[in-house]
Amino acid sequence: MKGGRFSFQLLKEGEGGRLGRITTPHGSFPTPAFMPVGSQGSVKALAPTDLQEVGTEILLCNAYHLYLRPGTEIVRKVGGLHRFMGWEGPILTDSGGFQIVSMSALQKVEPEGVQFRSHLDGSLHCITPEKAVQIQEELGADIMMTLDDCPPYPASSDEAKAAVALTTQWAKRSQEAKRGDGQALFGIVQGGGYPELRRQSTHELMEIGFDGYAIGGLSLGEEKEVTFEIAQTVTALLPTDSPRYLMGMGTPADILAAVRIGVDLFDCVLPTRCARTGLLFTSSGTLNIKHARYSSDSAPPDPDCGCYTCSNFSRAYLRHLFLARELLAYRLNAMHNLFYYHSLMRDIHQALSEGTMGQFIRECVSQREGKGENSEKKEVR
Repeated sequence: MKGGRFSFQLLKEGEGGRLGRITTPHGSFPTPAFMPVGSQGSVKALAPTDLQEVGTEILLCNAYHLYLRPGTEIVRKVGGLHRFMGWEGPILTDSGGFQIVSMSALQKVEPEGVQFRSHLDGSLHCITPEKAVQIQEELGADIMMTLDDCPPYPASSDEAKAAVALTTQWAKRSQEAKRGDGQALFGIVQGGGYPELRRQSTHELMEIGFDGYAIGGLSLGEEKEVTFEIAQTVTALLPTDSPRYLMGMGTPADILAAVRIGVDLFDCVLPTRCARTGLLFTSSGTLNIKHARYSSDSAPPDPDCGCYTCSNFSRAYLRHLFLARELLAYRLNAMHNLFYYHSLMRDIHQALSEGTMGQFIRECVSQREGKGENSEKKEVR
């Protein structure tokens, strides 16, 4: 269903997490929600019809990548990002602050913005907070992210403090640069692994006021205990009537833990990246389709799964495709893994609605303990 301007409705909140609904110009969807990553306007190996098939309701694309190639002017002339990539549902675009720092051959962060050389051809560019918003507006994103300063891990206290100050300045300028009210703009909380800096960043962004709030600068190498200590510190301060987005997370276990502390939106390359290495998520743990034990196995990857892959193909066939380097292997594996993630989100919705989230998590842990070939901790390394 197509929506109007952006809005968030909190439907239920309790110790197990939050149920909500986000409405955008390109439709509405329930939260908590998982966003497959299509950085360059494509979720690797999958067509938009495949994404619809597995239950995707919102995608994440990256303004940095699309700005460099093919260029926002081309996307705008074609009719905007939705038409360009053939996706009719909501799209969230990341401003690219993290990618600029991590991927650029040369970059310099200054109060005005970020100067950097393209990782594609070495050309020199400068993105300011105002330009980051302009790029995302021209792309036609439903949800835009402010340009933030995300220091690499581990950051010293002084480095994290400076990043918070710059992120706040850029957030103010981003909000002032935003032109229409149809597209939403989210602020990004920074502060490294320092709870007091995270509190400062959260309060400063709330004072500016945004349609939603993201928690950035996590899952960069810190211990999981630190990740969730910071995430819980921030979510406890954020307004209940705004969506909360934990950037770059994560494994199914990460999602379950983050839902319990009140997170509404997730994105991660894990399901599609694992698919391209032959690692499949199943109801009884992970399955490495490359193993010789599956060479003549006629069973589907997951007998309890109703996805297109499991309904039509055997482990033996998927192993054959993967070892033969047939492109179909990546498509079928990715469809299965994303179906698994979206099914997990639907089960979370049901558990939250029924008030049985604690029981649901215990059942998930019990199902997977000792059954998978690899623990989730191993599968993401």
